[in-house]
Amino acid sequence: MKFTDYYQVLGVNRDAPQDEIKRAYRKLALKYHPDRNKATDAEERFKEVGEAYEVLKDPEKRAAYDQLGNNWKAGQDFRPPPDWDEGFEFHGGGFTDTRAEHFSEFFESLFGRGGFTRGGNRSAYREFHTRGEDAHAKIVIDIDDAYQGTTRTITLKQSVIGKEGRPELKEKTLNVRIPKGISQGQYIRLEKQGSGGVGNGEAGDLYLQAEFRPHSFYRVEGKDVYLTLPVAPWEAILGANVKIPTPSGRVELKIPANSKGGSKLRLKGRGIPANTPGDLYVVLEIALPKAEDEATRKAYEAFAGALNFNPRENLGV
Repeated sequence: MKFTDYYQVLGVNRDAPQDEIKRAYRKLALKYHPDRNKATDAEERFKEVGEAYEVLKDPEKRAAYDQLGNNWKAGQDFRPPPDWDEGFEFHGGGFTDTRAEHFSEFFESLFGRGGFTRGGNRSAYREFHTRGEDAHAKIVIDIDDAYQGTTRTITLKQSVIGKEGRPELKEKTLNVRIPKGISQGQYIRLEKQGSGGVGNGEAGDLYLQAEFRPHSFYRVEGKDVYLTLPVAPWEAILGANVKIPTPSGRVELKIPANSKGGSKLRLKGRGIPANTPGDLYVVLEIALPKAEDEATRKAYEAFAGALNFNPRENLGV
């Protein structure tokens, strides 16, 4: 049995709206009607066109066919996968043509067996239900959100099938609870906020992947947070107690004497909160005052004269 591409039969694109499908059917049905067209293949083409329209005119049968047809091309050897139609509920008004011989083996294998009936009685249709697909999206949050937890209103764009059968973009606004301790790349699961189910099938879930918005002085690696801290030369050499910012509030940090630029000081447990919280690492950066006035220049000259210091000694020069 060969797979039939009903869109190809009617000469329309897969995203064609319903009114375009109807116009294409009427045009081809008139062209190939046996009473008007005496070509040897006219009757067969007329049946093909009618069969294609039986499926594509009904948005629900069309949706089921579209899901099946994504993996097949016209003319390929075809057998319906087991339970291919499980999960679909068909509410169509029956079949236009009730004569079974007017439908192909391909059509019968999909819509003419296993409980489908003809005659327009909705209660006679088998009911099919399927859970909607899970959806994924990225949201950008602040580092502070991970420390405190919060609720954010987000707007997502999702593709839905419009009344004419074409994909449309629709905005969806949600209030999302950002849990305390969320980490970079972690997913927030919103139950039943994904793609809608078919029939009585439940909607899928929505998974939001968290990404931290770049911060002016913090950066995050896993559960650990890094802060580059400018210190004066005398603070690094003599040691000092300085106040530093952290996402959870200001704290006092002791800078050991004879610290060097690039040294890392660890504040245990002050990273992203969790059952095992991350750490906050303070990376020292020596900040030099600019010699923009005479007093500063003289201070530097006195400093240079008082010390026998060659910063390039390790280079052999």
